[in-house]
Amino acid sequence: MVTYSESGVDISLEEATVSALTSKLKETLNFRNVMTESGHFAALVKLGDKAIAMSTDGVGSKILVAEMMKKYDTVGIDCVAMVVNDILCVGAEPIAMVDYLAVEKPDPEAAAQIGAGLAEGARQANVAMIGGETASLPEIIKNFDLAGTGMGIVDSDKVITGKDIHEGDVLIGIESSGIHSNGLSLARNIFFEESNFKVDDPLPDDPDTSVGSALLKPTIIYVNPITELLKTDVDVHGLAHITGGGFTNLKRLKKGIGYDINNLPEPNPLFMSIYSLGVPLDEMYHVFNMGIGFVVIVREDDADRTVKIIEKYNKAYRIGYVFEDPEEKVKIKAFDERIITL
Repeated sequence: MVTYSESGVDISLEEATVSALTSKLKETLNFRNVMTESGHFAALVKLGDKAIAMSTDGVGSKILVAEMMKKYDTVGIDCVAMVVNDILCVGAEPIAMVDYLAVEKPDPEAAAQIGAGLAEGARQANVAMIGGETASLPEIIKNFDLAGTGMGIVDSDKVITGKDIHEGDVLIGIESSGIHSNGLSLARNIFFEESNFKVDDPLPDDPDTSVGSALLKPTIIYVNPITELLKTDVDVHGLAHITGGGFTNLKRLKKGIGYDINNLPEPNPLFMSIYSLGVPLDEMYHVFNMGIGFVVIVREDDADRTVKIIEKYNKAYRIGYVFEDPEEKVKIKAFDERIITL
């Protein structure tokens, strides 16, 4: 059995590290009219009747797969997706981004491919890439690292934080394209170190797809379905980007509630392959999105309409519901009918 921590990423230690860092920064929240506490998907600063949302993120070790394949034209899409999808979670519409590319040494050809991916991601998200920074750091960076910071805008009275979530609300899950940009350390370990696959080897559960292409498939950008939904009179109570930590991301929305996820779609072949190679079932649901990249939480009487709006762009499913729970558990019915509690 192979776990995330054995692959070099300890989620619990990572959470403790983030807490240690942010605990020193909380006092700065008093300097401006900040509307969200640290730990949400995006931060909000109130400016009159508007609020500015900001988020920053990177592509992570998916870059190493790109390097193995010598294919860099999709990681820019991931960079944009990781940022704008978080901005959506407070009800804001992303409007602009800046990128940060750190390299071991300049490589114009790779940079051109990265730039093409950033441009495509910006097109999909309808945001302007208004600037950025490229740094050569030969003693710090091996090959390259890519991250971005984005800004969005929302009316102050239309901010969505999750405070309105209540028992009986329905979870609408929007499909992912695969692994997106989280859990790559575990996936790389199980394929390339434990099982000795090459990037061009066929995926065990989908022989028509190579391991490398499955891992490199870009993160879905959810701007179009979510911004359209937010322009309707659907009463959206919560929005969650399912990234590192899987469905535990739902816990970032509101205290004192739990989630019963009992109707997930069949995991795609990439996840089934990772599982079949030796990753424990509970670890799968704790690390990966397992086929759902974004969750919308609405009232029961808005659920069917929400699915119809989203399905203009992506497949969507009723995947569960909210219940009152002081322990804040996330209960998941796995593909083999076992119940996983996170």
